[in-house]
Amino acid sequence: MHPISLLQTALVAALKADPALVTLTGPDGVFDAAPTGRAPPYVVIARHDLLIRDADAAPGQEHRLQLHCWGDQPSRKRALDMAERVVAVSLALTAPGLVLTHRLHLRTDTVIDEATGLARAAVAIRVFSEAG
Repeated sequence: MHPISLLQTALVAALKADPALVTLTGPDGVFDAAPTGRAPPYVVIARHDLLIRDADAAPGQEHRLQLHCWGDQPSRKRALDMAERVVAVSLALTAPGLVLTHRLHLRTDTVIDEATGLARAAVAIRVFSEAG
């Protein structure tokens, strides 16, 4: 299985299993692709890029992920509460089939979306992995 699929499957499962995040988003509030017809609040993996980082003859990968946390109000509070849980879960993540050697929260950006008037927090995470 491709490293993106392995990591993304593990991340979605871990986020769906986080009780604090489920309280904020509801039981079906985490997606690996943008949902259609689903009103916020929810979290979606908006982007997942992979760079090859081979070292010492061991194949490795650098994953760069961006997750969007959509709140259901114009206040940034709920979006940031979701972002906080996304960061916590991401930094403790394990992924079957991969050895995660480094996890880092790079940044969190927020915006009030002009089209909907709702707040969104974009969380950037970087993870290094090797085949497990």
